[in-house]
Amino acid sequence: MKALEKIIGVFRKFPGVGPKQAERFALYVVRASNPEIEKLVEALREVRTSVKHCPECYNYAEGGLCPVCADSGRDRSIICAVERPQDLAAIEKAKSFSGVYHVLHGAVSPAAGVQPEQIKLKELVDRVRAADGAVKEVIIATNPDADGEATAIYLIRLLKPYVGRITRIAYGVPLGGDIDYMDEVTLGYALKGRVKI
Repeated sequence: MKALEKIIGVFRKFPGVGPKQAERFALYVVRASNPEIEKLVEALREVRTSVKHCPECYNYAEGGLCPVCADSGRDRSIICAVERPQDLAAIEKAKSFSGVYHVLHGAVSPAAGVQPEQIKLKELVDRVRAADGAVKEVIIATNPDADGEATAIYLIRLLKPYVGRITRIAYGVPLGGDIDYMDEVTLGYALKGRVKI
């Protein structure tokens, strides 16, 4: 059944979808009524045509600015740079940040062939420079892996002439975690990033 194998292959390309889950999705499509399938197809078409990048921060948006950039109550003097829109959503769920964001859409990765000009680094630098001193802090919230660190180092070098304060999100021991279960690298970062209380 080539058609079934084809749709399973499509679902397998979705992030986090394994072979069994892809098969379940495909079988759902086979069993679904025509109106359900039409709704799915229409939703896919609609999302492709109406969801674009926010012209300010490059988050996803419908019809102009994203909800964060459109919110006049946000502190525009602090920009948090993240790798992906999902990272922005995770920070927003924490309800601890009232500034604005810049979505890089990736990380510098020499090993994977991702060069600085392939992600939204220049756009962030241009945005900070155009603010003419109004941006007081850029928080670099890239992932704590080799690519995230490379991106953070690159960003620091690019932004230093234009902003007075550049910070990196802290990482280390998770709340409720046991120290004896932490790996050496995590503990090392936790000790380096310690704060005065």
